[in-house]
Amino acid sequence: MTRVRSGGAGERPGGAVVGRRRPPGRRDARRPGGGGGSGVTAGERAGARAGGAGRRVAPPSDRPTDVFAERLVGVLSGQLPVHSMLRHTVGRAYDDLARLAERGVLRTRGGVRPVVRDIGYYVARAGALEVFVRVGAGERVRALAFRLERGEDRRWRCVAIDAGP
Repeated sequence: MTRVRSGGAGERPGGAVVGRRRPPGRRDARRPGGGGGSGVTAGERAGARAGGAGRRVAPPSDRPTDVFAERLVGVLSGQLPVHSMLRHTVGRAYDDLARLAERGVLRTRGGVRPVVRDIGYYVARAGALEVFVRVGAGERVRALAFRLERGEDRRWRCVAIDAGP
């Protein structure tokens, strides 16, 4: 319902309000609910850039195993710097991660980016998870293992990493 007001501050003749609304018909994809007209979500655009055009991209997970596995693959494939994991690792695990990243354990040729195919975990004790990850890059599959422990500050940190032979 449109209200017609007359003769107030900030109004133009005819009841138009100055500076309070965006122009009619404006579509701005950068704003929530703005709609850019393409009908493509940000996740689908990201999947298309990663070479997965036409595939659905799974929504991001908030599980510590999934988050850490994605970051670990990013570091070991050279997509992320090693220091991005500094606050997520403890002691020797960071040194092991730096060594593995230097060796280029998950770096590939031909532009194929490694992706997490499967994640499994074992609850070793309350506040400790032992996690394995299958990472695929084209036809090649690698395995990673790491241990996450929950600190007194309730944050998960990696205490051990292994990428196999």
